[in-house]
Amino acid sequence: MQFDSIDALQQALADHAYVADRPLTTAIYLALKLNKPLLLEGEAGVGKTEIAKTLARMQDRHLIRLQCYEGLDVNNTIYEWNYTRQMLHIRMAEAQGGASGDAGLKGIFGPEFLIKRPLLQAIEETWIKPPVLLIDEIDRADEEFEAFLLELLSDWQITIPELGTMQANQPPTVIITSNRTREVHDALKRRCLFYWVDYPTLDKELQIVQAKVPQAGDMLATQVVRVVQELRRLELYKLPGVAETLDWATALAALDQTSLSPTVVEDTLGAILKYQDDIAQVKGKAVQELLKKAGAS
Repeated sequence: MQFDSIDALQQALADHAYVADRPLTTAIYLALKLNKPLLLEGEAGVGKTEIAKTLARMQDRHLIRLQCYEGLDVNNTIYEWNYTRQMLHIRMAEAQGGASGDAGLKGIFGPEFLIKRPLLQAIEETWIKPPVLLIDEIDRADEEFEAFLLELLSDWQITIPELGTMQANQPPTVIITSNRTREVHDALKRRCLFYWVDYPTLDKELQIVQAKVPQAGDMLATQVVRVVQELRRLELYKLPGVAETLDWATALAALDQTSLSPTVVEDTLGAILKYQDDIAQVKGKAVQELLKKAGAS
């Protein structure tokens, strides 16, 4: 699906329950139009990963997700050889008096023995529509991992020494996310468009809750968003993101709540705050003060 304008893309995102302001929509539009990777940075839980999921869903494209972590290497991200199958092939060839030596070794390094990992899967020729490749939380991976990406993001190709260079006929849409626990290398940033996803304004967050948790009702949704906005003004160890706002609204709706009270807020703080020190700081008088500031009491 091609989008004729930024407005058309913004409306399509809204139709799939993703509320994006114009600057973010422009960044996504350019990534699609120019076939450039989009690097999204921001605090955890502000909706970076959801962008890739929404793009895949709204365009009916396959989502390939690579979740980053420390120690990620070529075998986990690009390819590895199926050693068990190779050994079986060698033994069968020996038993049948087949080829050995260099010729035998060459035979076991063919496509049928290759296990394709997410980055290689993303440039396969078999896709009817190019997939959406999500490289999630790249800041959790080692810096060396970024070097694996440079060839892919520059030329949409990957070189496998035994097979040669494999290149995409249609480049995938690449979304890279980072919570900025470390800086991403400049060489990677130069190959990407960049956008910082900040915490949403009150009006935008309210639209998100109403789109994602319609069962919460307008009064409850408004009060929830106002309290969350006030929580982000406090000196907490971990400020709640949009994901926590949605979790809290969903939990309150499941409890058949139509508005907030000090008791129900204290009982459900674990849905929005994930550290005991933060919960202890908010409990008691702080809850009443929050409700007062949020106009929910």
